Amino acid sequence: MKAFVYERYGPPDVLELRDVPKPVPKDNEVVIKIHATTVTSGDWRARTLNVPKGFGLMSRLFFGISKPRQPILGTELAGEVEAIGKDVRKFKIGDKIFAFAGAGMGCYAEYKCMPEDGPLALKPANLTYEEAAALSFGGTTALNFFRRGKLQSGEKVLVNGASGGVGTAAVQLARHFGADVTGVCSAANVDLVRSLGAAQVIDYTKEDFTKNGETYDVIVDTVGTAPFSRCKGSLKEEGRLLLVLGELSDLLQIPWVAMTGKKRIIGGPASERPEDLRFLAQLAEEGKLRPVIDRRYPLEQVVEAHRYVDTGRKRGNVVISLST
Repeated sequence: MKAFVYERYGPPDVLELRDVPKPVPKDNEVVIKIHATTVTSGDWRARTLNVPKGFGLMSRLFFGISKPRQPILGTELAGEVEAIGKDVRKFKIGDKIFAFAGAGMGCYAEYKCMPEDGPLALKPANLTYEEAAALSFGGTTALNFFRRGKLQSGEKVLVNGASGGVGTAAVQLARHFGADVTGVCSAANVDLVRSLGAAQVIDYTKEDFTKNGETYDVIVDTVGTAPFSRCKGSLKEEGRLLLVLGELSDLLQIPWVAMTGKKRIIGGPASERPEDLRFLAQLAEEGKLRPVIDRRYPLEQVVEAHRYVDTGRKRGNVVISLST
């Protein structure tokens, strides 16, 4: 099968299209013929080892010290079940599904095996493969942080980085849960973020949300520019900062902040649960969640897609389409 492989860290050009062995399913696995995948911030960090300050050594231990441990990037996919292991009961050949490979990656390929009990679910009937492929990374991340942050209906939520892959999902999910949502983004994305359900949108190039006197029950920082030291004054007395992206020093503050006041920092990696994908699929089918797609590229143009993501101007998701 064809797959994009990288054997060293670096710029987009380290990705090369090659022929690699087609995976064979274990007894509890399904073989998925991939129709669409994405380029996420996770793929970008794995390719470049560009990680928040303090995580350099840990990232090499995780991804591979001298070269990538997993040579095929891609964290999410949508496709069709082509074959199943002998013990598989939850899926059948021909099922249209979407899945989140997460840290296991391996989606920049024509086929991938995943365990039937893993984070995969039937594709919403009203979504294309490209749209379904873009559901899981941002959606599961936002869901996990809102769960850990105990988001309640009626609370005021600010999403910093509201136009990105996680941000666009967070705005919609917070609105679904009954929150009053404020999004922070650039001027070019104000209309997009408002269309997703944000009641207020702040253009960060014109206004600093930490200095406007507003306070929030929950602040979601998806881009690493709102550490506790900067935004603590914008949190209510029992406010929570959901640190989707932050430096190691920010995470080390978590115990001290908890001991010295009622405000909280929630950080660390998000977990992946099959039930979260099913929940996202249900919301999508009901028209309550729509993945935002910025650009689409064919598999052969993965390098170009990475170059675009490297610019930092991505709105929502960048999708890779495989011929069907």
